[in-house]
Amino acid sequence: MTVLIDTPLWPKHGTVWSHLVSDASVDELHAFARRMEVPPRAFDLDHYDVPIERYDELVAAGAEAVSPRELIVRLRRSGLRVTPRERRARNGRDASL
Repeated sequence: MTVLIDTPLWPKHGTVWSHLVSDASVDELHAFARRMEVPPRAFDLDHYDVPIERYDELVAAGAEAVSPRELIVRLRRSGLRVTPRERRARNGRDASL
């Protein structure tokens, strides 16, 4: 069981964001997020977006800090990665664009 969090680098809504993922199962990810009171609305198909203000707390609770590159490598390796094409299709946009 490993929940991963990448370095907060992604600016939006007046803060900087990290991605919280599991390299084992989405159920594991949801369980960790519930335990840490990460709101369900922060879930985006294969990850939770979490603000920099929560980073240290999530690492202290057991999320493994990794680089954004390492997070993607491990998420892909797990088979849980939702590709941009799949993301567009799930959001109702033409996946062939």
